[in-house]
Amino acid sequence: MKVIILAGGLGTRISEETSDKPKPMVSIGGEPMLWHVMSIFAEHGLKDFFIATGYKGDVISEWVKGLKKSWTIAAIDTGLETQTGGRIKKCMEMVPGERVLATYGDGVGNIDIKRLLDFHGKHGKKATLTAVRPPARFGYLDTRDGQVIHFGEKSQSDAGWINGGFFVFEPQVGELILDATEPLETGVLPRLAKMGELMAFDHYGFWKPMDTLREKEELDLLSKINPKPWLDFEGCTID
Repeated sequence: MKVIILAGGLGTRISEETSDKPKPMVSIGGEPMLWHVMSIFAEHGLKDFFIATGYKGDVISEWVKGLKKSWTIAAIDTGLETQTGGRIKKCMEMVPGERVLATYGDGVGNIDIKRLLDFHGKHGKKATLTAVRPPARFGYLDTRDGQVIHFGEKSQSDAGWINGGFFVFEPQVGELILDATEPLETGVLPRLAKMGELMAFDHYGFWKPMDTLREKEELDLLSKINPKPWLDFEGCTID
């Protein structure tokens, strides 16, 4: 099964790191973020990748050429201005009739891919996304009549669920994406939801994006842990 990694965006919110490389090539613990994302799938035996490139895609192409891994990787130039939905569409057109996995190149989590695929296969809908709790970014403040009653760290459980990537798409999803200008998040996903064809796989474990320099530094520290939190699949069944 092909795994599509979205790796074509500009990464403007972490511009300190992305002036000379695309966001998924930002180093975490000595390896590009992209390597960490791909490793999650590889640990589950999924090693056949399409990397959907755009901004400074040549950096990714050169890295792929020198990568010493038993992975099958094709860096697909999906265009500088192409949106996330358009990138998925272009990659899916290269494997017509096939179910694919897909995710973003800037977020990691110890997703149980086997359970995700089992969940998707059982519900019979066209698409599944992985729902996650966003990491706490702000202190939690409880007030009463202007007086602070409680101040402390906000937990992930205080927040709602968000789209964490790690999608499963049936072939029809590619056909439903209108064109290269369509974002995944405001185009085909809401359309699938309206059709009753989008399901959410709830992930309660580790998940973290790399949207800011602070998050990059936090991931750097976490990468020193063995196993890394996004590769800690204790209790998960891995083929």
